Amino acid sequence: MLYQIYYNKLSALVTCRNLFKQALSMLFVLMFLVFSSKNALGQDISVNRLTCGYLVNPIGVDFIAPNLSWKLESSKHNVMQTAYQILVSSSQANLDKHIGDVWDTKKVNSSQSIQVKYSGAKLLSTKTYYWKIRVWDNYKNESAWSKTAFWQMGLLNAEDWKGAKWIAFDKLADSNVNILPTDGKKDKFNANNVLPMFRKDFSVTKTIKKATAFISGLGHFEMSLNGAKVGDDFLAPGWTKYDKEALYVTYNITKQVKKGGNAIGVMLGNGFYYVPPVKDRYRKLKVAYGYPKMICRVLVEYTDGTSENVISNQNWKTDKSPVTFSSIYGGEDYNANLEQKGWNVPGFNDGNWKSSLIVDGPKLNAQKEEPVKIFDNFSAKNITSTINGEWVYDLGQNSSAIIELKVRGKKGDTIKITPAELIKEDGSVTQKNIGGPSYFSYILKSDGLETWRPKFFYTGFRYLQVKGGVPTGKGNTSGKAVIEDLRALHIRNAAEPVGKFSSSNELFNKTFKLIDWSIKSNMVSVFTDCPHREKLGWLEQLHLMGNSVGYNYDAAPLFKKALQDMKNSQLPNGLIPEIAPEYVKFEWGGDMFRDSPEWGSSGILLPWYLYQWYGDKQAMVGYYPMMQRYINYLATKADHHILSQGLGDWYDLGPKPPGVSQLTPMGVTGTAIYYYDLKILEKMATLLGKKADAITYSKLAVEVRKSFNNKFFDSKTNQYATGSQAANAMAVYMGLVEDKDKVAVIDNLVRDIRDRKNSLTAGDIGYRYVLRVLEDAGKSDVIFDMNSRSDVPGYGMQIAKGATALTESWAALPTVSNNHFMLGHLMEWLYSGIGGIRQAENSTAFKNIKIEPEIVGDLTSADVSYNSPYGEISSSWKKTGKEFTLEVNVPANTTADVYLPVSVNQKVSEINNVAFQTIGSEQGKTKISIGSGTYKFNVK
Repeated sequence: MLYQIYYNKLSALVTCRNLFKQALSMLFVLMFLVFSSKNALGQDISVNRLTCGYLVNPIGVDFIAPNLSWKLESSKHNVMQTAYQILVSSSQANLDKHIGDVWDTKKVNSSQSIQVKYSGAKLLSTKTYYWKIRVWDNYKNESAWSKTAFWQMGLLNAEDWKGAKWIAFDKLADSNVNILPTDGKKDKFNANNVLPMFRKDFSVTKTIKKATAFISGLGHFEMSLNGAKVGDDFLAPGWTKYDKEALYVTYNITKQVKKGGNAIGVMLGNGFYYVPPVKDRYRKLKVAYGYPKMICRVLVEYTDGTSENVISNQNWKTDKSPVTFSSIYGGEDYNANLEQKGWNVPGFNDGNWKSSLIVDGPKLNAQKEEPVKIFDNFSAKNITSTINGEWVYDLGQNSSAIIELKVRGKKGDTIKITPAELIKEDGSVTQKNIGGPSYFSYILKSDGLETWRPKFFYTGFRYLQVKGGVPTGKGNTSGKAVIEDLRALHIRNAAEPVGKFSSSNELFNKTFKLIDWSIKSNMVSVFTDCPHREKLGWLEQLHLMGNSVGYNYDAAPLFKKALQDMKNSQLPNGLIPEIAPEYVKFEWGGDMFRDSPEWGSSGILLPWYLYQWYGDKQAMVGYYPMMQRYINYLATKADHHILSQGLGDWYDLGPKPPGVSQLTPMGVTGTAIYYYDLKILEKMATLLGKKADAITYSKLAVEVRKSFNNKFFDSKTNQYATGSQAANAMAVYMGLVEDKDKVAVIDNLVRDIRDRKNSLTAGDIGYRYVLRVLEDAGKSDVIFDMNSRSDVPGYGMQIAKGATALTESWAALPTVSNNHFMLGHLMEWLYSGIGGIRQAENSTAFKNIKIEPEIVGDLTSADVSYNSPYGEISSSWKKTGKEFTLEVNVPANTTADVYLPVSVNQKVSEINNVAFQTIGSEQGKTKISIGSGTYKFNVK
């Protein structure tokens, strides 16, 4: 009995023990699952693409409070950021320990993930700061810390140059300096100038931690260290209004500096700093700030905590370079026999070189936009001979480019290469439409295969005509130099591409490429009109083509640079001239090429567009005084609130050759822009808390609107002015039309287009607004019909005539530029219309997205994407019979409304059963509300 009791108790004890062990085991499993689940959920949201001032890991930052941004990624749907924490550290070691000794925001409850203003400790010149971020989302997930990002400060004060001096080979006489020449004035003198090179030896005796170069060279420089080029940029630094500022560039040269002897080498070109007055070379203008000059500080930091500086001064040696001629317009000449072997390596004997000359220089600021770099390269598609024994290379693509020449020959053989966009009937090139003579010239040194690229000149071309050499494989009875290879190297600003477009319509695909090549070819350190004849920053393109550029390239820093160029070029009376930087004053036709509201208004509209596209308020704040001065200037020019000066709807399609507006009377476009400026200024003033200013602009806008309608609106016909496409469209877009008349005015616009068999007449100023009004009115079918033909002036005709880049005239006239930026407005519709990627009203930076693809004409599919400040937005749709599918991607931390074409008896489903909310219908389309993630909708 006792045994039985003992046995039962023992058994119970064992059972309890086993149960305890099982429970404990289960607890461990549960804890593991919870921990793993937490980790898994946490990993379901990540932070990437950390940017400082729009750039990834920038160096040479001179913002005292830079804006920081990041993007979120998650495989879940409907993800929104609810909080963030930023750590900024003075060292990588501190950051690895999660110590934000420079700035620790702690946990901030906010959905803001772009344009977060730095608010930590004071930032110091040349110092590198390391940062990372983590976020929390609406699912209560906490992300892992992002990968480390960094930025390095530039030189914030003049004292930070540590005594570095501007140095030169020679100084231009003060009497020959001309910072704003008047077009057509005769030269005071004619002479070429020396293109110098500089060198400086220095020694390193300690272990290097980091080495940084801060350098500017005007007009342009190429720096080398120990015989190797520094950086991969071209035409550095960006060009500016040099009497107001010059830009410097920062390079990390740690890997190029070595223990022992080192040598810095710098070559200079003229750029827009000096256009040499040489009679037999083309010049669009005659600006002369001075002869080339440079300034440099190299900072070498050692592992023991000490540092040394190498600064430019009179101890640097200088001599003539092998570049014997350099002009931003006229070309570049190079004599290889003048090369001095080893000039930029340590130990070179520079005894015959002279000491540098100390000169004055402009104020210096860091270059904030991306540099110009080399991208595509084009080899000849066809090589033909001309009657006079020269050779023409057809490279197949008209682009902004330089050449790369590979040649063998005798010492002294000279190769002359003439670039052109077009060829004559006999097959030889013509420069009549781009300005000439402008060419590349190379003199051989007879050293086997010689390879040459120009350093300080670019132009726009498709064809190259060669004199003095024979292509390899061709007959060469006269023993000329043999051209082993000749190709074009496309150069452009290195702004990152952010957009893609393709569709079932091949003409639209070709049109996309046509416009894209004109954007790329005119996006350098200024948005130029063309890459050859003028290379000038005509300002109307910025606000008219800004959205087209924005869908394709992350070019915000370049747009902001354009604002600074405008500020530097603004006149004391408030006028923003039509060109910025302003290097020339055109007086043909009075001041029509200097004072046109449609051009200068970029100074007001661009800050607003930067806010809309990127959420960037800084431009509004920083350039508000410039905007005020300009709007006040326009008020002084207005006659009863009507502005009639300028160029009007430039290059519209009238009965005469294109030029000043023909179909739309002067006063219509200028006053419409004036009114729009006032309404945008009212919005910006309100946003910035300037209530009195907002009221003032609002009241003036009312008066301008009244005057505009009194002067230009015909209430009997519901037409504005002559009833041109530009006049009616701009009146509607700018909000000048009374609500009761709006439909009738739009109907008149459509009727004019239809009556002309779907052809356009609007020009540089009006055409964007024609497209915007038609799209907003749900009439993308009209846009499709206008741009689907090749028999009338337009994109189709340009392509049919063989254009490979957008041309200056709608009809691709051979007398004008065949690579021009200004008429590419359809690009915006390819994204916003065919792709349907738009911004919801009152949204900024595509925080709230509207996806409404236009299924018009014979389109059966499209695949379009835009990498917005929050992440990639994509719209891919296909129509087959009565079925329609749309796949969209909405980035984390954003929402979207999707509009689907749903007919009677059709239903909408999401193929992967992802939940969505149907809100209702608008204009025959079903409206669906969704959060972030990928969706595939089916309508059948």
